Amino acid sequence: MNDLKAQARAFHNPAAAPPNEPYGAQRSQVLNQRGFDAALAEISSWPGYEPAPLVRLDGIARALGLNELWYKDERGRFGLKSFKALGGAYAVANVLRKRVIEERGVATVTSHQLVAGEFASVVRATTVTCATDGNHGRSVAWGAHLFGCRCVIFVHEHVSQGRRDAIARYGAEVRVVDGNYDDAVRQVATTAAANGWTVVSDTSYPGYRDIPLDVMHGYGVMAAEIVRELPQGKPPTHVFVQAGVGALAAAICAYFWLHWGERRPSLIVVEPTRADCFYQSVVAGHPVVVGGNLETVMAGLACGEVSELAWEILHAGATATIAIDDAYALEAVRALANPVSGDAPIVAGETGGTGLAALLAARDYPEIKETLALDHNARVLLLGSEGDTDPVIYRALVGRSAEEVLA
Repeated sequence: MNDLKAQARAFHNPAAAPPNEPYGAQRSQVLNQRGFDAALAEISSWPGYEPAPLVRLDGIARALGLNELWYKDERGRFGLKSFKALGGAYAVANVLRKRVIEERGVATVTSHQLVAGEFASVVRATTVTCATDGNHGRSVAWGAHLFGCRCVIFVHEHVSQGRRDAIARYGAEVRVVDGNYDDAVRQVATTAAANGWTVVSDTSYPGYRDIPLDVMHGYGVMAAEIVRELPQGKPPTHVFVQAGVGALAAAICAYFWLHWGERRPSLIVVEPTRADCFYQSVVAGHPVVVGGNLETVMAGLACGEVSELAWEILHAGATATIAIDDAYALEAVRALANPVSGDAPIVAGETGGTGLAALLAARDYPEIKETLALDHNARVLLLGSEGDTDPVIYRALVGRSAEEVLA
């Protein structure tokens, strides 16, 4: 390898299911169409719901030698600038709905009733909490604000002040934990147990599955929209999806597998080289914990442990995995802001552009391109999971604000 290049490595998953393998009953016990449909019906009824646009990037596709390139732009999602609005807030609504049903003995509770304050005494007595790198906590805080319950969010020391402030704007209490994301997860579990709070997390662990499943089914709204937005519903050949704990990747994998079956695209999971728990797990064939300093500009992906629920889908659902240096993520953010050959400018955060970052790495390393089976016939889908979630950092990276880029 040329040491002047940013580093990247890809690995084909030896446990990947063949195209003709059905999704099956076992995986349906984790993520299933009924859960995806319920989340779509609920979330699409909320005030301000609009499908996030699917943008075609012909200029970048030509530059990278691809047939088609599509980018799902989540920046406008409910004003939160991130796809996370689909998961955390949906889980908060379900937590409150179940609490009201238990305490009031009613048969059903709608989000409209929660927003209207019909069960305010029960809702106000409930506290939800989670650990976050920024975006998930913002979604949980927004959901708590929307429905009227108390919220405490734990961030690790490397979360930027801009992202902390964005959470606090929704009325949540923000507490800072020494260490990394996984240290914050453990602190949340301890504090919530001591205070009777409800943890609303997108990562699962032994004994904690139901709420992360709600979060993941909420993420499936992205996939449902993509199926409708693609011309003639024609599936892409490749999907690049960010890892983190793996919740989004598993939701996308499951939805497309259920919908397209043997025509489903290859699923490429992308991570930072400094927080590559999924990559290491695929190589080992079982979940591996990555410790130490997980700091990366791809802040939303600074996770050292794969969610057990996500692993149950991805250990066979992921086709390959790629770990990339921060330099590729920064190049991707700037490339999207400064489009070529008629493409529309896109405002993407450091985590949001990681799919393109992986394609840039494949451009530089023929062996990665070969591992990912990318050629001139490839129709690639990127999941633009976030916009300028920290406007100060975004301006420093691009040299302009999001508004200036889009103008």
